[in-house]
Amino acid sequence: MRPDPELVKKLAEFGTATIHEAAGQIGALPGRIKPISQTMKLSGVVYPLHCLARSNINLHEAIYKAQPGDILVASVEDLGEAGFWGDILTAAAQEKGLKGLVIDGCVRDADDIDALGFAVFSSGLNILGTGKKRGGTVGQSIVIGDVEINAGDVIVGDRDGLVVIPADRLEEVIEASQAREDKEQDVRNRLKAGETSLNIYKFP
Repeated sequence: MRPDPELVKKLAEFGTATIHEAAGQIGALPGRIKPISQTMKLSGVVYPLHCLARSNINLHEAIYKAQPGDILVASVEDLGEAGFWGDILTAAAQEKGLKGLVIDGCVRDADDIDALGFAVFSSGLNILGTGKKRGGTVGQSIVIGDVEINAGDVIVGDRDGLVVIPADRLEEVIEASQAREDKEQDVRNRLKAGETSLNIYKFP
């Protein structure tokens, strides 16, 4: 079951750190996965896949199995030397209406991808090509770091990082994120009024 698009949109109004804390400190993907351009952001419904070492055939297949608006989220068997995604796959993904890629592996053609305006978060850049060996999974649950990622989850990414939230927790996390932002605004107001962070947080 896919999440309510309005809830997906609402969650994306918050920063990833806020969402992560509001959700009980769950869903944070490893810090090595970063946007290829610092201004890139993404949010949407997850379509997961797992690639074999130096094979990107599953990325080709996932583009056409995912739904418009989805974010491809890929784990890789070996994080070694290969660029799993480039400008051609970006063009294909945009034609399908996909909104971004998150991969715990490397990509290439970074300048071209940036110019196309497609959000890509990766663990690095690498110019070496890939093969098309069959295997891995498409559309099935994956694990990146210590986070289990399922089809239909919601992912949000910004310069700070990436966070994955189960679809059935969206309303709860949105409410908690708003409460956290309201509390932090109150802290900022108190700091402007002359209080100290030591006093506000009452550290032992």
